[in-house]
Amino acid sequence: MVPPFGRIDRLPPYLFAEIDQMKLEARRRGEDIIDLGMGNPDLPTPRHIVDKLIEAAQNPRNHRYSASRGIYKLRLEITNWYRKRYDVELDPDSEAIVTIGSKEGLSHLVLAMIEPGDVVLVPNPAYPIHIYSVIIAGGDLRSVPLGEDEEEFLERLTDAVRLSWPRPKLLILNFPNNPTTQTVSVEFFEKIVDFARENGLWIIHDLAYADLVFDGYKAPSIMQVPGAKDVAVEFYTLSKGYSMAGWRVGFAVGNSKMVHALARLKSYLDYGIFQPIQIAAIIALRSDDSCVEEIREIYRSRRNVLVEGLRRVGWEVKKPKATMFVWAPIPEPFRKMGSLEFSKLLLTEAKVAVSPGIGFGEYGEGHVRFALVENEHRIKQAIRGIRRLFWKWGSGSV
Repeated sequence: MVPPFGRIDRLPPYLFAEIDQMKLEARRRGEDIIDLGMGNPDLPTPRHIVDKLIEAAQNPRNHRYSASRGIYKLRLEITNWYRKRYDVELDPDSEAIVTIGSKEGLSHLVLAMIEPGDVVLVPNPAYPIHIYSVIIAGGDLRSVPLGEDEEEFLERLTDAVRLSWPRPKLLILNFPNNPTTQTVSVEFFEKIVDFARENGLWIIHDLAYADLVFDGYKAPSIMQVPGAKDVAVEFYTLSKGYSMAGWRVGFAVGNSKMVHALARLKSYLDYGIFQPIQIAAIIALRSDDSCVEEIREIYRSRRNVLVEGLRRVGWEVKKPKATMFVWAPIPEPFRKMGSLEFSKLLLTEAKVAVSPGIGFGEYGEGHVRFALVENEHRIKQAIRGIRRLFWKWGSGSV
């Protein structure tokens, strides 16, 4: 008998796979499915960044292997970007590392830090890699319910640490949050850093949605807190604010021991990102924020169209202050279905694909996530499909 693949067998079923398969089959039948499921940015990368890529790619010297930790000029630009945006000083050699998107970097850092049996705390609901990276590394995952606000989460986190044995080693955070869109203040991070020091915790913070903020809200960085570098690293990606999703450029900054651990592991696994992409990323970070502001405004406008449209058909949802998502409680007449079956119903009857909340953890049940990755015309079309579904199931509204 051939031996099993234990690490793969430990991974739970991918709960979005069924919806993905249904989308594929519907499109093969010629159905027009409006896909608001996967958070895959549809906006083109700004022209000046693309132009720099083309220019750099024409230089044969850039075709060789690069450095797994990122070229020095990009790491220097990362630290400059943090200084300009957050007034934070970082060493480009010891406190910054380039990653192949934040997902790769975060999962490999967890693998570098966590041994089988180490306890890791992750808010729930959560972006799947925050959960699965712990499982892949063989860690002992402990879910902390996210709650309604930062104070409630802090109380639950305190309880989780008090009740955990062995003592937790790592806490993974993500604010603004995917999928819930929940936001926090810099005071929250001050309390988190103090908490981590008191309890001997390392922190990984995923700041993927730093740029997609609305209505005057500004997403804080944990690095703004004095002493954060003693216990934390923070990941950022150019995928959202610069619409460079397929380019796979991210980075981590912060604690030098954690950065060194990631750099050492990556040195065994990759030769870094194609150098012309890194050079183009320098131009992205160095340029003014006008292109980011344009992208942000598009998402803000889409958010308004979706939320206001849903409200008009009787589906009450909150307007998020950040991210490219809307986190929607399942309307009461459909709640008993659960998020997976309700998502299937939206797909088959309204021709709208969303992500079921259960796919983000057990505390995501009762919700679905809309991604703002279609233009306003298509979002309005999605609203019409949902309205027809509601009429069919009830009296014209929920």
